Formats: sequence, C-alpha cells, structure tokens
Amino acid sequence: MSWVRMSDFPDTDLMRPSPLVETPAAIPPELVELHGFGRTATTRSHLAQIDSVAGAISALRKAGDRGVVPRGLGSSYGDAAQNAGGTTLDLTNLNQILQVEADGESPTVTAQAGVSLDALMKALLPFGLWIPVLPGTRQVTIGGAIGADVHGKNHHTQGSFGTHVRSLDLLTADGDVRTLTPAGDDPDLFWATVGGMGLTGVILQATIAVQRTESAYFVVDTQRCGDLDELMATMSQGDEDYTYSVAWFDAVTRGKHLGRAVLTRGNKAKVADLPVKLRTEPLKFVAPSYGTVPEVFPNRMINRATVKAFSELWFRKAPKHKVGEIQNITSFFHPLDSVTDWNNVYGSNGFLQYQFVVPFSEHEAFRRCVHLIVGSGHPSFLNVLKRFGPGDPAPLSFPMPGWTLTVDLPISEGLDRLCTSLDELVVGAGGGCYLAKDSRLGPETLRQMYPRLDDFLAVRHRVDPDSMFTSDLARRLRL
Repeated sequence: MSWVRMSDFPDTDLMRPSPLVETPAAIPPELVELHGFGRTATTRSHLAQIDSVAGAISALRKAGDRGVVPRGLGSSYGDAAQNAGGTTLDLTNLNQILQVEADGESPTVTAQAGVSLDALMKALLPFGLWIPVLPGTRQVTIGGAIGADVHGKNHHTQGSFGTHVRSLDLLTADGDVRTLTPAGDDPDLFWATVGGMGLTGVILQATIAVQRTESAYFVVDTQRCGDLDELMATMSQGDEDYTYSVAWFDAVTRGKHLGRAVLTRGNKAKVADLPVKLRTEPLKFVAPSYGTVPEVFPNRMINRATVKAFSELWFRKAPKHKVGEIQNITSFFHPLDSVTDWNNVYGSNGFLQYQFVVPFSEHEAFRRCVHLIVGSGHPSFLNVLKRFGPGDPAPLSFPMPGWTLTVDLPISEGLDRLCTSLDELVVGAGGGCYLAKDSRLGPETLRQMYPRLDDFLAVRHRVDPDSMFTSDLARRLRL
C-alpha cells in the first residue's frame, strides 16, 4: 500500500497526507481525480455515472473493498464526496423533477437527488413556490442539501434543509430502497441520513415542503456597523424582525474597528412592495452570469494587501443605513453564483473554508476566535456571520442556537496551526465545525464537537455493518 497523492503543495502543514487516506500502490489508469470546492486534498477513484435506480443498485453490487460514496455537484469544500481507490457515484444524471403539488395549504415538490437547487428554483417560481432553505450557492443537489443538512441566511427563522424534508428514498447497503419519513418506521435512519454526509446510503429522491411567494425579490435593509460589539448587539436585538439576516465583516482590520461589518437583512417582497416596472413579471428569475474565472491566478493572489484593499472598498461602498431596497435573488442570495469557478482566484493551492458555531452564551469565546483570525496574518475576504436558531434531530447536523462564523483562508504555511487553535476555542465553548466545509479535523476533535456521534454510528453500523458507504472524510474521521 502507498499513500494517495494529496495535491501539488506538500510544503504546507495543511496538506500533509493523512495516514487515514490510502489507496492501492498501483493506481489503475481508469481512476479519475476528484476534489472538493476548496480544490485541496485531491484523490482518485472510479467514477460511476448513475442514470437510474437500477444503475445505482448495479454500481453498489460491483463496488470493491474500497466501497462507494455518492457525489452531486462537488460543492462540499473538503473530501466528503471523494473515495480514494474506491467508487464515487455521480448522481447528477438523476435530475428529474417528478411532481409539484402546488395546491392546498402544504405545497410540496418531489425530485430526484441530482436535481440542483438552481434548476428546482427555476421550476418552482412559475408556480409561486419557493425553496425554504438556500445555502450560499444554488449549485447544490437535493441529495447534497440533505446529506449536508445545509442552512441559509434564515436558519434563525426556518431551520436547516432537513427540517423541510417530508420523505426520502434511500438505497442502503443491502440493495433495498427504503422510503423514510421523519416519524415513520425508521426515524433514526431518516435523521442519520440528514447531515450524514452520504454515509447511510444513496438518496435517490425526496419530497420537500416548499413555501408560497408572490415574487422573486426581497425587501432589504442594509446597515454598516463600526466594530464587532456593535454588530453583535444589532443582530441580537433585531434579527427576529427579518426572515433573512447575514453580515459580511472585515477580517483584516485591527484596533478599534476590528469586526466592522455590513449587515444585510430582508424579507420576501410582495407584489405591492415592487416598483411598477417589476410588477408585470414578479416571479421572473433574475440570475445574470458574468463569465468564468480561468485557472491562471497565482497562489499568492489572495494576500494581506489585496484582502485589505478589498475589505476597505467593500465596507465603504455599502450604504451607512438604507432601508426598503428591492433586490433580486442573485444580488441578495447568491452573488458568487454569477461568476463560475470563482474559487480559481485562490490559485492551484486552493483554500480552506472554516465555519464554526458556538452557543450564544459563549460570546467571549466567539470574540477570541475573531481576534485570533484577524491577528493571525492569514487573510480572508469572504467572511460571513450569522445567528443560528434551534437545530433539528439529526445527530450530525451542524447548526445549534449560537453564533456561526465562516472565513475563507488561502492554503499557506501555518494555517493548520491557526485552525487547531480555533478548534480548541470552539470545543471549549461547546461548539463545532461544519463537516460540509471540513477537510482537516481529526477523529478525536470531531467526537468532542459532535456529542451525538455515537447515535449516528449506531444507525450507520446497523444498516451498513461492512461500511460499504465510505469516503475520504469517513476514513479521516473514522466514521
């Protein structure tokens, strides 16, 4: 046996090969390279295109000792949808929207697992229907949204994606397809699948509760906050008045303006809220594209100087206080979706997205994390602060009531030490890191962050005693 090649940057402490990721010494030529959105930790596996339920069952039967893992659009940042030396099931061809129940008080949509949230949104808006939970990109499949139990700017009011799943069909390791509901014959398996990172089986299709909307626009209030204390106080006192709330904050400026931010909060717009020119097509999907970022950026493009310049510009261009602005989906929800492959700006080394949550009562630990990041010398320009509401029953679901912070950190020397120090603060505060973003945690740290890990493992071992479903993440974390 030999270690799998992790990437082309062995000098950084983050990129050392994990002893838990190994692949046969002679790598067959038919294996393909796969990585997450952060472009780190590349490994190679067989890639099986799944076009049908029968195809998924057949691929499962053909799987070797290295097992299988489902994969959608590859939007997880780390190694969750990779399987070094094994088989990766590409589900993006399972892309049919099967049924839309638009009548009645509880509308739903049933779709195959490979349908993207982007495609689903375009299909639902003409019915006046809205996906209840959207993460920071629409380029996520239904299966991926359930497997990572994604959350959005409205977690404090709407919870995470799994909360809105009414049923799902799961192909388990024994080759059976089970229809699961939150309170059906096997609720433990349902909730272990929600947030289970694809390790309980293959989600084939799901029925999702959706919401009604009069328009595809939002009424948005924007406010600049001069420092971290002002930002946290403003969000604590006012977020409940808004369905959606998110803050970009400056992660490089120190001193009295540390944590200065642009807070954006909004609600769905009714037709009466729109200017006259938008009322003729209130449900029009507006998603402009500004092209694709090529793979030409050097590894040091994102550095302290460029990030400081960006942060100064981004903060000052925002209005000090503006209320009632009408914004479309892309402007309010997904500005980065308008630029394909924007992650190329980090160069070939890629980047790590570190997202953690700590309870509201641990606001001092949260402040220490912010001070540590800002003072570390590791620059980040995409920094998001939100407030979570209550989590759902899924044992591996990430959200809990508390502060959650996300930073995008270019891969560079010393980054693992920074993240390890952050881990210690987060664990000490009773918080955790998000597995859909993770590419570096160890099994002991995971156990400290997820107190219900044994509940998940008990279900996983019951339905898959031989660990047919596995991944690089699963081996790294000993799941």
